Amino acid sequence: MSLPVHLVPSLDGVAPGARVVVDGDEAHHAVAVRRMRVGERLVLTDGAGTSVVGEVAGVGKRRLEVTAAEVSHHPRPEPDVVVVQALPKGDRGELAVEVLTEIGVATVVPWAASRSVAVWKGERAEKSLSRWRATAREAAKQARRTWHPSVVPMATTAEVVDLVAGADLAVVLHEATDAPLSALAVPATGRVVVVVGPEGGLTDDEVVAFTDAGAHAVLLGAEVLRTSTAGVAAVAALLSRTPRWG
Repeated sequence: MSLPVHLVPSLDGVAPGARVVVDGDEAHHAVAVRRMRVGERLVLTDGAGTSVVGEVAGVGKRRLEVTAAEVSHHPRPEPDVVVVQALPKGDRGELAVEVLTEIGVATVVPWAASRSVAVWKGERAEKSLSRWRATAREAAKQARRTWHPSVVPMATTAEVVDLVAGADLAVVLHEATDAPLSALAVPATGRVVVVVGPEGGLTDDEVVAFTDAGAHAVLLGAEVLRTSTAGVAAVAALLSRTPRWG
């Protein structure tokens, strides 16, 4: 059985034998929900490439002390995958973030596309972004990722164009093209950007803006996927042709 994973702000300088303190909500979850007890083993990660396998040395109401036994440092996975996710309706945004995190995406960019049904403004934008980030955090722990993804604030179309222009490979999922995703060469390193449109589809202006910036408009296949699942299908197809999944 896999050891439980908990997130801590930093593991800088931690070596075998060191004592690591976990507090707040993360400690509460370990002690009150998972009922971790002294002597049990678990994994700590800082979400930035370092993980610790250790043994619980002490517990409190919102405090957990762990003695480090093994410390591992992992390089950042290559290529770096960024998914620009148009805002979906309902809770499909959290579903998209969850599966994208599980598959290894490095950055999720919420995007206010022209035809997005959902609208993020004011307090709603803050709450929605917080939910996406919480979903990514929990999914990363479940997937046992040592590098956790970042969910950045909502982007405009102009900002997405800049992301596309700076990518080593950028693709836009578009049902009106006959260019297959499978025909593209995928770089082993660098940054790959995948743009996923909303339920209502991309506008012609959006497609032109992205392709003018260097993106490839591609088709996944004959089936029409939901916006919440199209991104994970595209990323899986791309990663399958890189050393990460090779």
